[in-house]
Parts: sequence; structure tokens; C-alpha cells
Amino acid sequence: MSKHRLCAVEDIPDGDSKEFLAPFQGRERSLFAVRKEDQIYLYLNSCPHTGLTLDFTRDQFLDVEKTHILCANHMAYFEINTGVCISQPCPGEVLTPIPFEIRDTEVYLINED
Repeated sequence: MSKHRLCAVEDIPDGDSKEFLAPFQGRERSLFAVRKEDQIYLYLNSCPHTGLTLDFTRDQFLDVEKTHILCANHMAYFEINTGVCISQPCPGEVLTPIPFEIRDTEVYLINED
């Protein structure tokens, strides 16, 4: 198992999101984190419906109200805490969660080598 530092917790504003390019499963991948009420959620930046990235603009993965993750390609809404799609066209499909840990206020990606 290897760990890769992504950022400090404070680098992800509470109620917002941040993108990372990091080594995951043997190659460089786009990941994103959402921090909500001091909880962090980390997902692969890939829509389960289309395989495209969710964002059109860097670090912007949330809807205007910042209550859901939004796929900018086809306007699907996902729950922040579960990654489950709650709207058309892909209800029930799930974003890929990425294993991580927080140690000493730093966020580390965990790779199962």
C-alpha cells in the first residue's frame, strides 16, 4: 500500500470542491474532493453514465446551491456523501469513491499496490 499527499485539509474550502491529478491504480488520474461540514469525500472525476469528467471548469463540481455534485456534461445530480445519482439520466448509478486518509491535517490518497 502506498500513500500520496494530495493537500492540506484547509486547501479544500468547506462547502466547496477541489480537483487533483494524482497517481491512482497505476496511472495519473483526475480526482476531486468535496468538503462539507468538515467531512471530506473523494471521488474519481468520471461520470458513471458517460465516462466523461464531471467538470467544465477546474475545481467546480457542485451545483449553484453547493448541495450536490453536478455532472456538467448532462446535468445529473449526485449526493455528496454517497456519490449516488439522484436524477436523470442515471438514477442509482454511483461515482467511484477513492480511498484516502487524513493524517495531521493532511489528505493522503491510498493506493492498494
